[in-house]
Amino acid sequence: MTEAMRIVVIAPDLDVPDASDEHALLQAERSRALRIGLLQNGFNLVATLPADVFLTERLAQLQPDMIIVDAESEARDALEHVVMATRNARRPIVMFTNDDDTSHVKDAVAAGVSAYIVAGLSAQRIRPILDVAMARFQHEQALRQELAVTREELDEHKAELHNRKVIDRAKGLLMQRQGLTEKEAYDRLRKAAMDKSLKLVEVAQRILDVADLLS
Repeated sequence: MTEAMRIVVIAPDLDVPDASDEHALLQAERSRALRIGLLQNGFNLVATLPADVFLTERLAQLQPDMIIVDAESEARDALEHVVMATRNARRPIVMFTNDDDTSHVKDAVAAGVSAYIVAGLSAQRIRPILDVAMARFQHEQALRQELAVTREELDEHKAELHNRKVIDRAKGLLMQRQGLTEKEAYDRLRKAAMDKSLKLVEVAQRILDVADLLS
């Protein structure tokens, strides 16, 4: 049996101090329905947290598989806290909101939100939404890893070309000034590197630096 996905919900407090505040009551009821829906779908709701300055430390302790942001008017502030908190340890983020203003959807997706859901919190919708969000996040992570490997290989190739040019310049200098063949110049560089426990390119660069000083 696979372990249930560990989820942290970022949401305002369910306690509404003013019983006449219909908007706050509706938001609290909606948030409660989301949490119930998560449990009904077999997810492991490990915590419900406020979006505050302590969020980074709390997420580091809890290590959730996914973060759900449940907010309306303060959705942008909550999302900003979550993005900052997951900057160095990326996790899929799903935002549920009843706010009809979708002008911030692009910004949310650019910030790392895997799914931005406006309204529609029925329990039947929760699992497919979260499954798709997780799949998208994993796909994006794989692409990032592939890009990082490609960049690393490119950097290594550039460094190798640079080192080769430095060694070739040092060989050419030895050949010119000491009348050595290419093999003799290379052997002298290699022996100097072994004697001084240095890399071949480091010895070559030292020769070029000295030559520049004396020129």
